[in-house]
Amino acid sequence: MKTLISISIFFLSAMVATVAQAERPNIIMFLIDDQNPSSVAAFGGDTYTPNLDRMAEEGMKFTRAYASSSVCTPSRYSFLTGRFAGNSHSELYLDAVGGKENQGLPNFNVALERDNMNVGNVLREAGYTTGFVGKFHLGSKLDFPEFYKGKDGWINIPRDAKPGPKTSAQFQHNERWMRRYLKTLGFSWAKNVYPENLHSPYSMHNPEWTTVAALEFIEENKDGPFYLHLCSTLLHGPDRSWRNSMDYPLVTGEGEVESLPEVMTPRDELLKTIAEKGFDPDSQVAGEAWIDDSLGAILRKLKELEIDDNTLVIFAPDHGRDGKASVFSHGGCQVPMIMRWPKGIAAGQVCEELVQNIDLVPTFFELGKAEKPEAYRVDGQSLTPLFEYGKAKDWRNHLYLEMGAARATVTKDWSYIAVRHTKEQIAAIKKASPQNLPKAMSYIGRLGIGIRGADRPGFFDEDQLYNLKSDPKEMKNLAYEKAHANRIEEMRDLMQHDLEVIGRPFGEFIPGGNAAEPGQIDKQIEIVKQIEIQGKKINVPAALRKNLGVTDEPVPDDKADKKATREARRKARIEAKSKKKNESGK
Repeated sequence: MKTLISISIFFLSAMVATVAQAERPNIIMFLIDDQNPSSVAAFGGDTYTPNLDRMAEEGMKFTRAYASSSVCTPSRYSFLTGRFAGNSHSELYLDAVGGKENQGLPNFNVALERDNMNVGNVLREAGYTTGFVGKFHLGSKLDFPEFYKGKDGWINIPRDAKPGPKTSAQFQHNERWMRRYLKTLGFSWAKNVYPENLHSPYSMHNPEWTTVAALEFIEENKDGPFYLHLCSTLLHGPDRSWRNSMDYPLVTGEGEVESLPEVMTPRDELLKTIAEKGFDPDSQVAGEAWIDDSLGAILRKLKELEIDDNTLVIFAPDHGRDGKASVFSHGGCQVPMIMRWPKGIAAGQVCEELVQNIDLVPTFFELGKAEKPEAYRVDGQSLTPLFEYGKAKDWRNHLYLEMGAARATVTKDWSYIAVRHTKEQIAAIKKASPQNLPKAMSYIGRLGIGIRGADRPGFFDEDQLYNLKSDPKEMKNLAYEKAHANRIEEMRDLMQHDLEVIGRPFGEFIPGGNAAEPGQIDKQIEIVKQIEIQGKKINVPAALRKNLGVTDEPVPDDKADKKATREARRKARIEAKSKKKNESGK
């Protein structure tokens, strides 16, 4: 009798465990690159995105979704961890900015840490099979030095490498290297991975290559539960690069390949459809429709396997296009996000609450019944309270954004931005020639995308206030108007609270370390606003040159800049180690 009871209890426990497993959804995080809401028809864009439109009709559209940072690396860090990039404790970030006694400068200087506090590892330990496909951009030699040594180590491929069998073999070597790297980070499975942005001589997009790996993973793990982090390289780069890539079907992250997998609509057929729908197939619509077609292949596979009802699919870009490397909402941090989960989200809903990418990982942990380690820091909050009606009682009233030397507090109606350069940056700004000022004063210290937001008049201002209702493109800075003094104070109080939670110095908000008070570079701000900026082309008008007494502008010395940066990092490391040693001695 006891044996029968034991057997019954065993089978009952097994059944309960099976039911519990079945209740947990599969999760696909479809993360793409550089997309504004205006490039999705469901958000009002004049383009061809039928699968995204259907996703919105069958799920929930988020109209106020944000990435916490507006360039690839820090944003992707948040998508994988649920933390602000400024809270990274990777060796790479500590090397760049020093310990927590210094102001943080989150940009391309963060990486996933060795402690594996990331979604792929925690869900794997909770019983999920976790997969990674596509663009990574979070590697670090400082955090994983062993991966860069020996015959199996990373191969540095020169930018001027010639296409051919040798270069293809190097690309293939590095792709296999990425698989090992991701498994060390805690993912169960990885395939068809791009280490970072596309690399010459094979810098053409190939969504079929990432899609075929995603379909393979889904097929292999259809019995679930599974988590797939699927990262397309689209829509990175100039608009024309997307269309040009369509003419190079055999170029992948493994170099040249012999055939194109037949998993998406044939490229010629897709271009023909775009034209039939009334769009120019040589315009940006080609890239927008191309990534949409990749999503369509994923949705069809889920339907075919009869697992789409209990699979949560999230579509979101890592940031916008026009305001990269800024903390502007328009074209920078605000992104189009859509979720579809027939079993858990009613069709046709619109959520207008303030949400951001740090909220996704805690959502996945809750749905996957995953217990994160006690030491795991999460800055976001689960989105599940929003799934039923698109709103929830006592939902947050503002967001915190970060990008290099800039921070932002965003409410539904207002955005306040504080730009606070460090003492070292201020010293460099004061020494910079007019030609070099835009680079020195950009939030991330570089030209190109670093000053893409400079098309807004207030970009370089240390304090900025925008009315998002009347000025959605953030063109008129109201921060210095007396009529808005109370509003500024309210927004600063919200930022103060968030900065205290972060725990690093920042300007006059949290004094200490290398943080500096505003008002020290007013002259340089006045000058830089008169300079003509077009991408990496800087033109100092003749009248300004004459007024400043500049006769011969020096060429920007990138080598000197890099040397000075390395030296500053070296000193910061020495100081941090010395302080740590003294504290442990006490």
